Amino acid sequence: MIGAMAKALYSAREAAQALGISLDTLRRWDRDGRIRTERDAGNRRVVSADEVARLRGGEDAHLSARNRFTGVVRSVEVDGLLAQVEILVTGPARIVAIVTRDAVEELGLKPGAEATAVVKSTSVMVEA
Repeated sequence: MIGAMAKALYSAREAAQALGISLDTLRRWDRDGRIRTERDAGNRRVVSADEVARLRGGEDAHLSARNRFTGVVRSVEVDGLLAQVEILVTGPARIVAIVTRDAVEELGLKPGAEATAVVKSTSVMVEA
């Protein structure tokens, strides 16, 4: 989800995922004028790739080094729509994240692959 942006427009849900925020937060930002959205033919919120990039401030510019843990994927357990990814990080730590099955497939996560755990508030995002 953190990967390159190939689309010109994102649904509100896709934009929220790309920004690492909840859909409710995106809606609140829209009401507060913090994010520029448009409406599609069905009157649903859509967000341009340029707007997502603006809010991200460039690749991972808003994340500090202490939010990132690089390591090796130890296990991936898929159950329905969700997957649990365990990353053995360098140093005396282990990060376990619950992510969507789509994210596991999109990032190519499998045991032995290198990945980075990106910690934001109470959630953990995974990038490869």
